[in-house]
Amino acid sequence: MLPFTPKNPDFREIATATFDTQRAMRTLGISLARLEPGEVELAMPYSPDFTQQNGFVHAGIITAGLDNACGIAAFSLMPAGSDILTVEFKTNLLAPAKGERFMFRGIVIKPGRTLTVCEGRAYAVQDGVETLIATMTGTLMSLPRRERVE
Repeated sequence: MLPFTPKNPDFREIATATFDTQRAMRTLGISLARLEPGEVELAMPYSPDFTQQNGFVHAGIITAGLDNACGIAAFSLMPAGSDILTVEFKTNLLAPAKGERFMFRGIVIKPGRTLTVCEGRAYAVQDGVETLIATMTGTLMSLPRRERVE
C-alpha cells in the first residue's frame, strides 16, 4: 500500500491532542505508541480491573481500543477543522484477551471526503510474543470540529 499524504500538515499534533482529550482512553490506560498518516498503534497494559468472569480482558475494552485506533488513523488524514466520528464497526474476537499488555493497530483502507474505511487488529503480548486476538472493520465519518462537551 502506498503511504498516505495527510491533508493537514499539523496532523500529528492535532491527532495527538485529540487522543489526549479522550478520558475513556486515559481511564483504560491506553496510550498512543505510534502515529503515521493513516496508521496508528495504541498500547494498553494488562489490568485485572478490566477482566470478565474468566480472567480475560473484556471484549468491550478490546473493542474500545480497536475503535479508537481506527478513529485516530482516519483522523490523521482529515483536513484542518475536521473531527471524526465512528458510524459503524464489526469486530471479530479470535482468541482470549490474555497477556501482559495489548496493542491496537488501525490502518486506513479507503480514505474519503466524508466516509473513511479502516481495519484494526488487536494483539495480546506475552513474553514478547504477539497473538492476534481481534479484528475490526470500521467506517468513520468526517464532520466539522465542534466545541468539546465536558
